[in-house]
This record gives sequence, C-alpha cells and structure tokens, in this order.
Amino acid sequence: MSVTVASRVCETPGCGEAAKLQCPTCLKLGIPGSFFCSQDCFKGSWGEHKKLHKLAKVATSDGVKEGQYNPWPGFRFTGSLRPAPLSSTRFVPEHIARPDYADHPTGVSESEREMRKSTGIRVLTDEEQEGMKVVCRLTREILDVAAEGTSVGVTTDEIDRLVHEASVDRECYPSPLNYFEFPKSCCTSINEVICHGIPDMRPLQDGDIMNVDISAYHRGYHGDANETYFVGNVSDSAKKLVKTTHECLMMAIEQVKPGVRYREIGNVIQKHAQSNGYSVVRTYCGHGIHELFHTAPSVPHYGKNKAIGIMKPGHVFTIEPMINEGTWRDELWPDNWTAVTQDGKLSAQFEHTLLVTDTGCEILTRRRVKDGQPHFMDQMS
Repeated sequence: MSVTVASRVCETPGCGEAAKLQCPTCLKLGIPGSFFCSQDCFKGSWGEHKKLHKLAKVATSDGVKEGQYNPWPGFRFTGSLRPAPLSSTRFVPEHIARPDYADHPTGVSESEREMRKSTGIRVLTDEEQEGMKVVCRLTREILDVAAEGTSVGVTTDEIDRLVHEASVDRECYPSPLNYFEFPKSCCTSINEVICHGIPDMRPLQDGDIMNVDISAYHRGYHGDANETYFVGNVSDSAKKLVKTTHECLMMAIEQVKPGVRYREIGNVIQKHAQSNGYSVVRTYCGHGIHELFHTAPSVPHYGKNKAIGIMKPGHVFTIEPMINEGTWRDELWPDNWTAVTQDGKLSAQFEHTLLVTDTGCEILTRRRVKDGQPHFMDQMS
C-alpha cells in the first residue's frame, strides 16, 4: 500500500484515526473507498477487506468490465442503480445501551417475536412518553446531520459514518445495525429504491433523490424518522414526486386523533397520491414503536386496507408513506433488504413518529428550526 490520499477516516472497525493510505488493489479494480491510517490497520483488516477484491474479480470473469462491481451475476435489475462494495461493520462502544437483537447472531429480536402473538396496542405512561420524546428529539438531530452531509460526490457509506458517529455521540445505538442482520447504521434509498437501501461506496450523483431513514435507541426506547433529499440538480418530475410524498404524510398526520381507525390513514394518503398520478407501496407500512423497534399497530398507507385498531391517547406509532412514479409493486435485491420499484421508476418517502394526545397528536420527530437558519428540507419550498 503506497498511495497517499487526502485526509479520511480509517475504515478499520473501532479505529477512527485519520486515514493516510488507500488500498492499491482497490484503486486498480475501481473499488471506491478503502482508506486506512497505517499499514498495521490495513494488515489487521486484510481478512475481511480482501473479500472485496475477490468479488470484483469474479464479476470481471463473468463478463462485467474490470472495475464494475457486481456481486450478483445474472441478476436482473429493474432500474439503473447498482450496488457498490460495503465497508466494514461499525463499532458501538460497550457503554451504550443496546436492544436485544444487537448482539444476536442472526439479529432476531426475541421481544418483538413475543409481542407478535398479540395485536394489542400499548398505551404509554407519562414516563414512557417522556422517554419517547427524548429519543425522538435525538433521532431528529441525527437525521439533520445526515441531511447536511448530503451532496454530489458523497458516498452513502460516508452518510452512514456520519449517522453512526452522531448516534454514538448522543449515546444512542443505531437501531438498524444488526436488526435481522442489517449491516449498517441507517438506510439510504436512492432513486428507484423504495426503502431499506444499504449504504455503500457509490458516490451520490447529480440528479439523484435519496431517502435517509434514521432510527435510534436511547435508554430503552426507539425513535424513527426519514426524509427524501435532492442531490444537485433534480428534475422537475422528481421534485413533484418528493413534494407530493411529503404532502401525503402531513395530510395523514392531520387525521391523527383519538377515535380514528388506523385503517383510515391509508385512504387519505392514496387519495392524494392518485390525484397526482402516483401509486402507493403496499408491502411496507407504518408501525407501533417504543421499547420495541416494530410492534402493533400496523399502519398501511394504501386505501381500503384492513388495519386493526382505534387511536387512543398514549399510542405511539409511525406514518411513513412510500409513493412511486409508476407501479406500486416492488422487488427485492439479493441482499434481502433493498426494495426497488418493479418498473425501475422513482420512489420517495417521508416518516414521522407520532404520539396521540387527548385532542390530536404530537409529532415527536418534528423539525426544530434554530435561529431562523434555513434547513436542508427547505429545498421543497
């Protein structure tokens, strides 16, 4: 290893030192990233790192041009987006409280599995509601860090690093990490990706739209929020999709109050989406959240659904509509996480965590304007 690079952070798990060197084999194969602080760190990571070289070489032998990463030869992609190599799993200090799946060998949450036996919706006590308010405020702060780091040329892996470090700085465990073996600390869903995109070494390109989904676990409670951002110069059609998706979320939130059936949320969202020529994803839905990452109620975003339950003060749940330019149908990449539109057209999403109050609801993950400064989300105004 002999190539000197600009200041970066070493990719060895738990290191965090400034990186001065880059792997020469990765440069030759066209694999982005691969920065290390020293020969010792490089050698210590070699066992995992060399797997990237093997994958790139296998792709070349399968007919893909040299340097074009292709972990799934023969797979038919629905759109133009392609996966890129992943960095090593990031380290969470031991002193930070962890959910039950964090150290599980397959990322299974036993507490969630137990709760699936019941459709009952928890009414949170005042103390539990306060815990949710704290973690949701921290979740919003972390999401804002991701927003400020989003620009042309930045990799989604870099966004993940910013999110991971912002989480640790706030003594939060990044909820996605190892959740059913999800390998990163946030989800980054670009263009035709509906949700659960895995951060990797692909640089963001001018004209992309990207959703960043942040979930944080702090002192026993999870918070959850996401937003879709413009990268560089975005087409008017993409802007309209993102704007309409945000409107769908806010119109749905206006309906939240005691006595409303959870199934009504989807009617409001689908009506607005369809009136603008868009479809609503049916595979994924909003969910209850508190000590458990995902629990009752289920909150579908499409009309005429059969969701169970009526809103009561003390319920906490998410609404997170995924709106598509074309068909609502989705397909899954072979990583078993990345959900994409079946026709390869764009998808956008927004999400808030909500607390039902006596008269309406409180948006626990709402934006908090500081000193009148513009926020990254002002892109839509």
